[in-house]
Amino acid sequence: MKDLQPTIRPDRAFLDWPVATDAAGWNAEVALLGIRHSEPYAHDPFPNDQAMAPAAIRAMSASFCYDTAHWDFDVGGDLASCLPAHVDMGDVAFDGGDYDAYAAAITARIRRVWRQGAQLIVLGGDHGVTIPVVDALDAIGEPVHILHVDAHLDWREDVGGVRRGYSSPLQWASKLPAVSGMTQIGLRGIGSARQREVKAARAYGSRLFSAEQIHADGIGPVLATIPEGRAVYLTIDADGLDPTEMPAVMAPTPGGIYFRQLAPLLRTVARRNRIVGMDIVEIAPSYDFVNGLTCVGAGRIILNVLGASWGEGGAWRRARN
Repeated sequence: MKDLQPTIRPDRAFLDWPVATDAAGWNAEVALLGIRHSEPYAHDPFPNDQAMAPAAIRAMSASFCYDTAHWDFDVGGDLASCLPAHVDMGDVAFDGGDYDAYAAAITARIRRVWRQGAQLIVLGGDHGVTIPVVDALDAIGEPVHILHVDAHLDWREDVGGVRRGYSSPLQWASKLPAVSGMTQIGLRGIGSARQREVKAARAYGSRLFSAEQIHADGIGPVLATIPEGRAVYLTIDADGLDPTEMPAVMAPTPGGIYFRQLAPLLRTVARRNRIVGMDIVEIAPSYDFVNGLTCVGAGRIILNVLGASWGEGGAWRRARN
């Protein structure tokens, strides 16, 4: 599929990385891409608030890492010394018209990134943006396990006839031959799952962990469900974390997992498994009133993944060497 849609250059690049909007024009090992839109629901505004999140996260770069040469205690060193060549690819443009063409353009662009052997970081957008991303997982060339962090199951077949919206990304991924299994954590409250969706997810074999289970039992049982050495795709909905730490979401639900639980989980996975890509979605910048805390948290999550992936003992570092 030809890459039909242009890319928007960001006002500020993520961590002031080099900007290259054409995937054919660079040779980097880490690529970041903003995807603002998913297939819209008729009852929702377009663009929705989450469409502004890629720009908002980039704008807070200095708040979550003002100098990559400084020692980072999460990373156990400085990011500058371990991170390979990297690039911010900007945002894929969408005018609200032909969503099929937009989704195909995203998938084509990401296939190119993965075929070039790069690790992918995606800034959403609502959770529907994950769908055209995982459609490109066949470019990895090996089975991929999905680790999903969310308050909601996201297993709807459709909502009002829309199959690629924010309530459906994990159901969609379950149909893909490249996906070998799923672990879903942080679940709580009510939302995108009815009884039939929970039954369908369990029948597929997805391992479901409520936030309460993680509070009680820690991250060990979660790690046991992720086959060591297998490629992993990580998808994080900001409402999977507790709203005291990630407040700027459209569906805040108390009792979520905490950064102090999530960060060591992700670092462990990034050392044992090659995290081929990740997205962080569902941030609503209009609600990020307190020092941009939610965007700062998103940035710190990304840095933990990058630092553990490429630092001493990281799976990407081992693969490169």
